[in-house]
Amino acid sequence: MKENKLEKIINLAERRGFVFKSYEVYGGLRGFYDFGHLGVILKNNIKNLWLKDILSMQNIYLIETPIIGPRILYEASGHIENFYDRLVECKSCHNRFREDHLLKGEYGEIKIKDNKALCPLCGGELTEARNFNLMFKTFVGPVEELSTESYLRPETAQGIFINFKNILNSMRAKLPFGIAQIGKSFRNEITPKNFIFRIREFEQMEIEFFVRPEEADKYFEFWVEKRFNWYINFLGIKKENLIKHIQTEEELAHYAKAAVDVYYKFPFGEDEIEGIANRTDYDLKRHMEYSKEDLTYFDEKTKNKIIPYVIEPSAGVERIFFAILCDSYDEDEMPNEKGKLEKRIVLRFKPWLAPIQVAIFPLLSNRENLVKKAKEVYELLKNDFRVYYDESGSIGRRYRRQDEIGTPYCITIDFQTLEDNTVTVRDRDTGNQERINLEEINDYLKDKFKL
Repeated sequence: MKENKLEKIINLAERRGFVFKSYEVYGGLRGFYDFGHLGVILKNNIKNLWLKDILSMQNIYLIETPIIGPRILYEASGHIENFYDRLVECKSCHNRFREDHLLKGEYGEIKIKDNKALCPLCGGELTEARNFNLMFKTFVGPVEELSTESYLRPETAQGIFINFKNILNSMRAKLPFGIAQIGKSFRNEITPKNFIFRIREFEQMEIEFFVRPEEADKYFEFWVEKRFNWYINFLGIKKENLIKHIQTEEELAHYAKAAVDVYYKFPFGEDEIEGIANRTDYDLKRHMEYSKEDLTYFDEKTKNKIIPYVIEPSAGVERIFFAILCDSYDEDEMPNEKGKLEKRIVLRFKPWLAPIQVAIFPLLSNRENLVKKAKEVYELLKNDFRVYYDESGSIGRRYRRQDEIGTPYCITIDFQTLEDNTVTVRDRDTGNQERINLEEINDYLKDKFKL
C-alpha cells in the first residue's frame, strides 16, 4: 500500500511538471533530476520561507560562495580523510551497494554460503567492504596535478567557515550570530534511490551559528526546536509525520559533539530531511591550522580571544520538497458537473506554499465577452498572486487539473459576472463555491494567503 502511494506521487510529479528525469532523451543519468515550472516555483517558495524565518532574526547574515574548492580546503575540513561510505560490490552482476543499506535489508535478505555473503539481487559473491569517498574531484586550470586538484563541495558549510572573519568585520557582528547560505552541493552517492530523496546534485539551506562555547548546549536546543517547528508552522507539514532523531555516538559525524535529525515519515520509511549539529570549534580550528589565518573572536566581556562553537542547522531542499509532496498528496471523491461522485487526486498545499495560488477560468471559451472579462481579472490579480489562466476543456476538467497541482482557489467568470461584477470562487479542499464582488476579491484572497 505504501509503495503504491510512492509510485502515485512520483507519477503525479512527473506528469504535472514538478520533476523530470535528467537527460532522459539520452537514457538518463542516475541520481540527477530536472525541475519543471511548478517544481521550480515550489522550491523557491520553500527557500523563501526559510529566508523569511531566519532573517527575522537580526543576527543572521547571508553569504554565497563557489561550489568548487581547492584540495587543501577539504583536507582542513576532514572530508578527504573522513567523508566516505562503505561500498560493497557484487562480483557477478557488478551492482554496488552501501554496506549499511545492505545490513538494513533494503535490497532483500543477504544469504551466506561458505562463510561468504551473497548478493541479494543475483546470488553472486560480494566483495569485502571498502571506503568510497563521496566527493567529485576535478582540476582548476589546464594542468592536472596535485596543486590544481579541487572538489565540488559536498556541503555549503566550508565556504561559510572560511568567511567567518569577513562577515565578522564587514557586518560588525557580535556573538551569537549566524551566517547562512543556500546553494548546490554534490555527493557521488553509491546508490541514489527513492526518487529525489538520495541524489547526487542537490540544494542545501545551511546556517552556521557561532556562539560562546559555554552557551553551545543552550543554542543547540534552541535551534532543534526552532527548526522542527518551522516545518509545522511555515510548511504546514503534519506534526505526526515528523520525528526528532537523536544521533547515537556511532552515527555522529567526525566534527560533531551532538546532533538531532528531523525525520519525515516517507512512504518508503522514516528518513532525514534536516540535521542540527553541534560542530564545536572543530572547523575554525582546522582552518586556522591549515591556512595560518587568525579566525578567533575577541570577546569584549572577558577581554580574551576565543574560538566560537558552531551550531549548524542543515536542510535539504529536494528532501523537503519531496516531504511536502508526500504530506500534501490525497485522494477523495467530489461531485462532477452532473452531480455524480468521482475520484480525484489533490495536493493539499498550504495556500501560501502552492506554486499556483489562483486559477482563472471563463465559463465558456467561445464567448468573447466572458474571455475578455476573465483576462481582465487575470490582469487585476497577477501582481499580487501567482495566477494561471485556463480556458481549455470543461469547468470540471479544469478544476481537476488545478486540484492535481494543488491550486487552492479557482475563479470562474460567468454570465452573472457581466451583470453584477461578482465571480465564483471555488475552494480546492471542500469544493464549496461563493460569489465575491470583484472590488473585494483582492482583499478576500490576501486574507486566505496569510501565513
